[in-house]
Amino acid sequence: MIDRRLLLSAATLLIASAAPAFAQSAPPAPADNDQIAADFNKDSVTVGIGGAYLPDYDGSNEYRFVPAPAAIGSVKGFNFSVIGNRASIDLIPNRPGQSIDLQFGPIGVINFDRSSIKNIDDVRVRALGKRSTALELGGYIGIGKTGVITSPYDKISVSVSYRKGVTGAHNSGIWQPSFTYLTPLSRKAAVGILASAQHVGQGYADTYFSITPTQSLASGLPTYAARSGWKNYSVGGFATYSLTGNLLHGVKVVAGGTYSRSLGDFSYAPIVRIAGSPNQWLGAVGLAYTF
Repeated sequence: MIDRRLLLSAATLLIASAAPAFAQSAPPAPADNDQIAADFNKDSVTVGIGGAYLPDYDGSNEYRFVPAPAAIGSVKGFNFSVIGNRASIDLIPNRPGQSIDLQFGPIGVINFDRSSIKNIDDVRVRALGKRSTALELGGYIGIGKTGVITSPYDKISVSVSYRKGVTGAHNSGIWQPSFTYLTPLSRKAAVGILASAQHVGQGYADTYFSITPTQSLASGLPTYAARSGWKNYSVGGFATYSLTGNLLHGVKVVAGGTYSRSLGDFSYAPIVRIAGSPNQWLGAVGLAYTF
C-alpha cells in the first residue's frame, strides 16, 4: 500500500535529489562556468528508490518499512514530478539564468490511507473497516527565489495547493501550504529543510477520524465526531551526497526525516489519542540517479 506517509517519505527523497540544480557553491574556474551553465540548462530526469520507516496509518503509533520510489525531471524548462502516490507538473517554464521561479500547475494524489487494513497492527483500528481509495485532483501555485542566503545557488520556495476528492471516498477539499529551503555545501553535497500543513474539509474528517456508534461497538473505541480544520503540521530535513562525480550527474545517496503533529479535533480522535499518537515520525534513505 502506498499512502500519505509514503508520499512524504518519497517527497523527502526526491526533494533532496533535486538539489543538484543548486549544488555549485564553490566558485568555479572560468572554464567551468560554461560547462556548469550548459549542464544546468539541459533536460534532466532524476529517479530514486529507497526505504521508508513510517506509521501504519495517519495517527498510528505502530511503524513499518515500505519502499519509497519517486522521479522528477525538467524538459524544455517544464518541471514535473511523480512521487509515490502524487503527480504534478509546473506549467510555467523556467528560463536560463532566471532567479525567480513562478510555479503553477495541476496536481493529483491517490489517497490509500486505511484502504488495506492488513497493514494495520492495531485490532481496534482494523475493526473500524477499510476506507475506499480516494482520487484527489487540484492544482497549486508557488514562487521560488534562487540566491538568497548562503550562496548564489541556494533556493527558497513557498507554495499552496488545493485538491478535492472526486471519487466519492470523501469528496472533501484539502489545502496545503508548503515551504522548502535548499542549500549546497559543495559540488557533492546539499542539505535542506521543509515544512507544511494540511487543512481538510468535513468529509475528510468524517471519513478518516470520526467513529459511528456501529464502529464503536465493533472496535471498542468511543464514538467521535471530528470537525473540519487544520489537521496537522510537518517539519523536516534532508541531505544528499554524490557518490559518482557531482550532484548534477550520476548516483547520489539521499536521506531525510519529518516530524508531524496532529492538531485540534484530529489530535483528540480515538484512533490518534487512544489507539495511536498525535506525534508522527518518518525516516527515509535511498539512492537516486540523475540522467
